[in-house]
Amino acid sequence: MFKRFFFFLFLGILAVMLFVNSNFKVIGSGIAILLFGMIMLEEGFRVFTKGPLQNLLKKATHKLYKSIGVGAIVTAFIQSSSLVSVITISFISAGLINLSGGLGLIFGANIGTTATAWLVAVFGLKFQISELAMPMLVFGVVFSLQKKASIKGLGNVLAGLGFFFLGIHYMKEGFDVFKNYIDLSQFAISGFWGVAVYTVLGILVTTILQSSSATLALILTALAAGQIEYENALALAIGANVGTTITAVLGSLGSNIAGKRLAGAHLIFNVITGLVALVFIYPLANLVNVLSGALGISATDFTLKLALFHTIFNVLGVLIMIPFIKKLERFLLKFFKEKVDKDIDEPKFLNEAILQFPSGVLLAMMKEAKYLYENAIYEIVAHGLNIHREDIISNVGVKELVKSSKEDFKTNVRELYYNKVKHIYGEIIRYATTAQSTLNMTKAQNTRLSEIRIASRKMVEIIGDVRELGRNVSNYLNSDNKYISKEYDKFRKKIVKVLRVIYLFRTKIDREAHYAQLLVLKDQARKGKHQSTKSINKLIRNDLITVDMASSLVNDNDHVNDIVKKLIEVAELLYGETDTLLANENK
Repeated sequence: MFKRFFFFLFLGILAVMLFVNSNFKVIGSGIAILLFGMIMLEEGFRVFTKGPLQNLLKKATHKLYKSIGVGAIVTAFIQSSSLVSVITISFISAGLINLSGGLGLIFGANIGTTATAWLVAVFGLKFQISELAMPMLVFGVVFSLQKKASIKGLGNVLAGLGFFFLGIHYMKEGFDVFKNYIDLSQFAISGFWGVAVYTVLGILVTTILQSSSATLALILTALAAGQIEYENALALAIGANVGTTITAVLGSLGSNIAGKRLAGAHLIFNVITGLVALVFIYPLANLVNVLSGALGISATDFTLKLALFHTIFNVLGVLIMIPFIKKLERFLLKFFKEKVDKDIDEPKFLNEAILQFPSGVLLAMMKEAKYLYENAIYEIVAHGLNIHREDIISNVGVKELVKSSKEDFKTNVRELYYNKVKHIYGEIIRYATTAQSTLNMTKAQNTRLSEIRIASRKMVEIIGDVRELGRNVSNYLNSDNKYISKEYDKFRKKIVKVLRVIYLFRTKIDREAHYAQLLVLKDQARKGKHQSTKSINKLIRNDLITVDMASSLVNDNDHVNDIVKKLIEVAELLYGETDTLLANENK
């Protein structure tokens, strides 16, 4: 409610200012055009974030210096720390990278955002940038109207840069005219009091604009026009850095735990960096003067000096945080605790953050399907046969295991399905459908997603077969008719053997040998489904079982073979080959 009130208050003040002063319209339009350009830049680069960029970000996270460096370079190139943050949150949520690697990327992104200040100070204010902006807009719009994603993305990048530079042009023009009517520099405040006031002002402006880069562009153009003093501009830059954390915190309120942890890291980093910059603002300003002389920057070129100052205190912040990154990781994990004991029917790996990129959603869905298979399905199949799940993976012989398992578990397979499987299966289908309709997925990725859906559907079909089989297994478990009891024990042995081989196939080193066993068992099940076994025929001929028993055996023989075949098919789909989720994105 407070956020809504603040928003409408801002709109009211903005409307009054635009009405009262026509020059402010030019500045306001410049800010709006620049922000629109940044949005287009992000959308344009989003097209190119799959494949190489995601591989680069993922591989860089095993070393802290690499993750910081890559985070800085990528952010400087694509001019969007928010896009790097989105990728990082998606990767952490999907388990592609760990939290410490993500922290490195975020810290690097803070350094990368300083490139905006250099872009504005060097190009935006030193050249007639509108002349460069116009051709970019023309070609950008032409390219963005094309159907091919890569060309359209390039068009958005060009148009975004065009609008970015055009926005700077209008802001500069506006301030140049504005100073003829109102000299804002008369409100300059010197000393630490001025530093405090302008820092708070920088925070407020960034909170309103929702972009520290836009705030910096505004500061630089105002500084170039002589509307603010250099000392106050330094404080505004510090405030802009701190203010951007408010945007991150507000944005994380509805995100998953990975988003909250990264927003927390962003807040801690920028607040500490801001405090250090405030305490040492004058020594840092002196350092800028020294470095400016060495770099050939004029003593009166305050825009370049501000860009240098902004870079120095962000790099300093990263250097200060590096020794404490493990402690920061532990604090974030402790403070933002993930719900460990999720409800039994809740997905364990699926969340909205993974839907940003194909690699994230594929890995998370694969993990979810495997978790469902290894836990709920194994339990339902085992308990449906009146066998403990842990006994299946034990060293006890299959024959002895089945012989000693004569307790009726009274398993309600239907209830287990509704409590443990139905909702998760529905979520897998929902996420798969959403990903295929909203993400630009390759043919290989669509195929993999379809395989996960097929595997999930087969798991549900297995439960249906177990429900039918389980009733008779319990009925004849301790039957007075030893012949029918023996036949159902054969069924149980057949399924237990398959479950055990599948367990070995997915957990042991010698996977090829176990997979060869599975292929043999699968072939036997395929043949067995179309013909009754000799032992059943013999029992029927010799009247050793009743007609009802014979009917149950024939039907359940089909159920057993279906269960075996589908269990193996799911194992093949989920564990049969090495995942190449990221590698396939370029194909």
